[in-house]
Amino acid sequence: MTTMPKNFSFLKDKTVLITGGTGSFGKNFAKHLLAETEIKKLIIFSRDEWKHFQMKEELKGETRVRFFLGDVRDVERLRRAFNGVDIVVHAAALKQVPMLEYNPFEAVKTNILGTQNVIEASIDAEVEKVLLVSTDKAAQPINLYGSTKLCAEKLTVAGNAYSMHTKFACVRYGNVIGSRGSIVETLLKNPKAAEVHITHEEMTRFWIDLPGSFKLVLFALEHMEGGEIIVPKIPSMRLADLFTALVPKAKRKTVGIRPGEKLHEMLLTKEESRRAVSLAGYFAILPEDGETFDVKKRFAKIIKMGKPVPADFHYTSNENSEWLTEKEFKALVKNFSVA
Repeated sequence: MTTMPKNFSFLKDKTVLITGGTGSFGKNFAKHLLAETEIKKLIIFSRDEWKHFQMKEELKGETRVRFFLGDVRDVERLRRAFNGVDIVVHAAALKQVPMLEYNPFEAVKTNILGTQNVIEASIDAEVEKVLLVSTDKAAQPINLYGSTKLCAEKLTVAGNAYSMHTKFACVRYGNVIGSRGSIVETLLKNPKAAEVHITHEEMTRFWIDLPGSFKLVLFALEHMEGGEIIVPKIPSMRLADLFTALVPKAKRKTVGIRPGEKLHEMLLTKEESRRAVSLAGYFAILPEDGETFDVKKRFAKIIKMGKPVPADFHYTSNENSEWLTEKEFKALVKNFSVA
């Protein structure tokens, strides 16, 4: 699905911190940074002590890693952790849609207030770059999770107005193949299941593999000017086809769309397309022109790299031009190990 370039010179001798560093993305991105770049130090920031222990065991012998126990809800802990940090990748979030519909303010405290804490601590510590990891559910959200991530995106972009030193930007992508708690993991754990539940036969989703998410984040970190949202051009797949690929013999029971779910997802809205640039492999959503941003001047490099997105264009999982086949999907999950 993706070919990963190596040796990112812009990261040489940098100190990188990942919030949510023991999660599916954070842990695997950390391993990639250690293997493929010449960073000076990597700080894993997470509230889960057991996952810290497990990750420390996995990385035995790696001298560049520090494990920092803490929660993004605690701004003072963030200020201590960000001391001497050059780059922050902010991946900490509460993400389970049905659970957050039932516990909404917990999502607000982590995804919104926690993001604002990251912004303030980064400015205070004069961090060079901060990149928020967001989701397709933030585009025209209908659920609490998506709404909190939209707020997190807005806060992150606005953070550029308050800092002369720190640059803030976002990446936004779809479902990660093989992430913890995903439908893929559930099906792989039960390959001989007699019956499986499917919400809707026509439901579609965007899919990205872990190397693709790494490539996206590194592209954004290398090229960001502060204020943009980088969106990958990735394939879609019907969930029905995913079930056929992974559990072809299982009987399907349609249970209906769960609270807060969309039938199809969106990565780029019609309103955002007015200020978006199409690049090779990505869209760059630029901020509104105004007091904070002189868009043509600030983003001249990105604008030169691509071309404007057509008016009224929107990027949705059901109207995508690129689709994963069952064979391609099975190949992608072939080496995915289930704990």
